[in-house]
Amino acid sequence: MGSIGAPELIVIALIALLLFGAGRIADIGKGLGQGIKNFKQGIKEADNDDDDDDKKPAKAEKSEKSEKAEKKADKSEKSKKEEAAEEA
Repeated sequence: MGSIGAPELIVIALIALLLFGAGRIADIGKGLGQGIKNFKQGIKEADNDDDDDDKKPAKAEKSEKSEKAEKKADKSEKSKKEEAAEEA
């Protein structure tokens, strides 16, 4: 009695479709996909930074980290602007 089967999942999906509409559900899925992509990219960059730490001097590390931070900020600003444009 406590398990959720296929019919229950279909009913939940239909209710979500009625509440949010197809366009809004697509936006939610897109946002989740971008979040996962950014998370994986961040992990990958962190691994690369750890590998590079052993090879580069400290001054070069600071300048590269600040450049990466600026690039991330630019990307996030662009994505926010795109989302705002899509919502309007």
